[in-house]
Amino acid sequence: MTAQPLAAETVVVAPTRRPRFRLTGTAVIGAAMIAVVLLIAAVPPLLPGFAPMRQDLGSALLAPFAHPAHPLGTDSLGRDLLDRLSLATSVTLGITLAIVALNAVIGTTIGIVGGYVGGRVESVVSVMSNVTLAMPVVLLLIAICAVLRPSAGLTIAVLGCTWWVGYARVTRNVAASLRRQDFVVSPLTQGGDTAWVLTRHVVPNVWPHTLIIAVTDISTIVLLESSLEYLGLGVQPPIPSWGGMIFDGQKYLGTSPWTVVAPGLVMFLAVAGAQFLSHQFTAEGRGALLRKGGMS
Repeated sequence: MTAQPLAAETVVVAPTRRPRFRLTGTAVIGAAMIAVVLLIAAVPPLLPGFAPMRQDLGSALLAPFAHPAHPLGTDSLGRDLLDRLSLATSVTLGITLAIVALNAVIGTTIGIVGGYVGGRVESVVSVMSNVTLAMPVVLLLIAICAVLRPSAGLTIAVLGCTWWVGYARVTRNVAASLRRQDFVVSPLTQGGDTAWVLTRHVVPNVWPHTLIIAVTDISTIVLLESSLEYLGLGVQPPIPSWGGMIFDGQKYLGTSPWTVVAPGLVMFLAVAGAQFLSHQFTAEGRGALLRKGGMS
């Protein structure tokens, strides 16, 4: 009776574990802040009379709670501040998530390829990371906007292709350490396909690190994007954005401060909530690395 060779699937099992996220006080506070921001973006469009672009000069600069139809007041053109804040929240968060997702995909892919292949490919990835890191992103976007018309798509394209270095460096180190592990080498020695090894054993060990960086980057991208919108380099009027609303309301800061406080407060909730969650994700990631190091 001859022994039959076992398939790679039965011999090799990648030691991956699903990340566990504990609900600490910091995480609850961060989640509550993010929930408030999401409610501001989701609820007003469902209410009757939602019209963020409708102007009414006779109702300009109404104070909050002064009129039942405008609970947060109006801006200088009589547009409902809650409606515009809701649309601005959706726009800003949508652009932010698009930028973070694009950077995560680009950086993780480059990092995995460079770390897994190694050699000259890893050196090229290192040079690309250093060159990209040296680019002045804001000045680059200003120069591009001087040639092309500023838009949300242009902001996503520029920031989405220049903020991937952190993802690439971390995933490159992880992939470089994984390529020498037994559960990665064994399938290859038994004739396994490289793509199968990457998707089954390398990527599942890399994506938790990508998730931690992505959550951490959200607050940074929100602030950077809002700054660009304040400078007029992002979403163009009449579509509202947090930075654009702050720019428009600063003219009336002395008499109608709510036109600036409202978008600034929502931005604060988004950034602080993302920071609290990223702190928890980072702590969980460090704990997982320590546990893994202790088990090895």
